[in-house]
Amino acid sequence: MQNSPIDPKEHETIAVIGGGIIGLFSALSLQESGKQVILIERDEIGGRQAASFGNGCWISPGAVMPISYPGLWRSVPRFLMDPNGPFSVRWQYLPKLAGWLLRFIWAGRNWAQIEDQVSKRLPLLKQPVQRYLQLGTEAGVADLIRQCGAIYLYRSKKELEDDQRGWDLRRDSGVSLQILNGEDLRQIEPDLSPDYQYGVLMPDAAMLTDPGAFCAALAKLFVKRGGTHLKGEISEFIFNGEKLTGLRTATEEVRCDKAVIAAGIWSKKLAALLGDKTPLVSERGYHITIADPDVQINHGLMPADGKMAVVATTTGLRLAGQVELSSVDAPPRWERAHIQLGHAYRLFPKLNAAGKTHDVWMGHRPSTPDSLPVICRSKKSPDIIYAFGHGHTGISMAPDTGLLVAGLVTDNKEAEKLSENYLARRF
Repeated sequence: MQNSPIDPKEHETIAVIGGGIIGLFSALSLQESGKQVILIERDEIGGRQAASFGNGCWISPGAVMPISYPGLWRSVPRFLMDPNGPFSVRWQYLPKLAGWLLRFIWAGRNWAQIEDQVSKRLPLLKQPVQRYLQLGTEAGVADLIRQCGAIYLYRSKKELEDDQRGWDLRRDSGVSLQILNGEDLRQIEPDLSPDYQYGVLMPDAAMLTDPGAFCAALAKLFVKRGGTHLKGEISEFIFNGEKLTGLRTATEEVRCDKAVIAAGIWSKKLAALLGDKTPLVSERGYHITIADPDVQINHGLMPADGKMAVVATTTGLRLAGQVELSSVDAPPRWERAHIQLGHAYRLFPKLNAAGKTHDVWMGHRPSTPDSLPVICRSKKSPDIIYAFGHGHTGISMAPDTGLLVAGLVTDNKEAEKLSENYLARRF
């Protein structure tokens, strides 16, 4: 009897660089496709240094809207003048950030552009909550997923009407929505200030009550499934012609057949090693968490006037938001975290934050000008796949990004077609 030829692709080893939420979902999806996977992370998975630790905790299929929008250019002078606004730019870094900022404004120049970006974001938001529940159950941390829905809050009908185009786009995209009036809000959120007169409920959204712990649990699941976890920072990609043969860290050489770069803001440096220039910047986000705040919330909340996620976590009431364009290496401005405390007092008249423990944090959202991630092959070699630049919605987009990455690694034609929406060279 003649033996069947061995397909070398069945024995490929894939290295995933980055142990944040995107890298973890990519590694787990690759395992499910039958690959041997090595996960390489330079720091503690789920640790405070990671954007996946301190985010706004939302898992939302309705996270379809980009950040830039028509008319935003009129607000740029205010961004530069107001260091305490929800979107600020540090003057001293403006020369380096000017090119990105211009592309950002151009990306939202008209509603046709916004509609195109929404259509491209949708495939990465198909059923994120279900995938979280699946892997959370297998990892033993499904209790960290709170299926409670999310509410955007407005003080007036005019505020709501100002956002109406965005809500129409969400509804047209199949996102389930429910408009709430003041009395509706008071019934389901009794501790909310009566100043908020309108709300829009997205019932299909869920919250992670401890994103860091969830990431750590996924890493343990990855190893339990047979994956290899290495600690290190990649300094070199090793090739034989166009074929990737391995990676080099400060202490060892790691053999692999393909690699996925999912290292968040640090992906820009790795892509540059491969000759790809990506317009990735850090939209520095801040959070403050109030332990024992003496208020209860039953949903994720987002006040239009504060533009921050308000979430009940295992450690207290987390207020996460703010955008600060600056250098990755610039020291934090902790005032930006405490700005959110003022919004919290407006939200909750009963809030008792005085004398309580306040945890503050700052992290790096890896952001592109058009709010679309980079999920494609490197121009250096088809053996290297990029998966970064998810900005404000990495938590929500992680499940479908992982599946798309696995599709690219296994040369799935539908995945190849879809990845054309997320090419690095679109810039």
